[in-house]
Amino acid sequence: MRNLRLIARLDIKGPNLIKGIHLEGLRILGNPQVFAKKYYDAGADEIIYMDSVASLYGRDNLIEIVRKTSQQVFIPMTVGGGIRSVENVTELLQVGADKVAVNTAAVKNPILLRDIAERFGSQCLVASIEAKQTGKNAWEAYTDNGREPSGLDAVKWAQQTQSLGAGEILLTSIDQEGTKKGFDVELLKAVSSKVSIPVIACGGMGNISHLVTVVTRGGADAVAFASVLHYNLLSFSDIRKAALNSGIKVRQCQ
Repeated sequence: MRNLRLIARLDIKGPNLIKGIHLEGLRILGNPQVFAKKYYDAGADEIIYMDSVASLYGRDNLIEIVRKTSQQVFIPMTVGGGIRSVENVTELLQVGADKVAVNTAAVKNPILLRDIAERFGSQCLVASIEAKQTGKNAWEAYTDNGREPSGLDAVKWAQQTQSLGAGEILLTSIDQEGTKKGFDVELLKAVSSKVSIPVIACGGMGNISHLVTVVTRGGADAVAFASVLHYNLLSFSDIRKAALNSGIKVRQCQ
């Protein structure tokens, strides 16, 4: 079994780090570069930057924030929000991103995923799927930062993104996001059992038991955290020690 990756997720609106609940009610928390550097120093395995309103306003993505962050953070960085073309990906990789996460544009034009994978490799491409439960063992994929229903079954869409070249999936539960009440384990299990690429669990982390459950029952290959880090409820050291004590393999920091 590979090491579980522990990832800091930073949602961005304009120049600010923000956080909400169910991807709504966004609260400004501060300078994203400061938080990214803090989490890097604390032992994060990766950083995810997501522009929460880029698709809504059709604006450029996080070029300057990524450029500045890459000068002081030396772990893999995934960037998402407003990516609409291969050219957008090129720009982000040139300023320091390692991977890109694509949601809205991929739903509108699935071939974009194939184009990105063929140009840069699957290891560079993350399919970002925001899912909302619609019934028992049923979830719909949403776009535009959880605002717009796509009509797509989230599990089937996950399988399609893999077939189009995605190297991993960032799976966010809209129902659980920001609540700190735990991940949607059934959603994670439904997706991870149908794809062979890594799945990153996102949305709902509130305590260590939530991480253990989503890994052991949900099959998550990585876990992304936001609220518990931003509000100093848990540190990467706390999470890493608890994971090891539960028999979950993680990278051991010096």
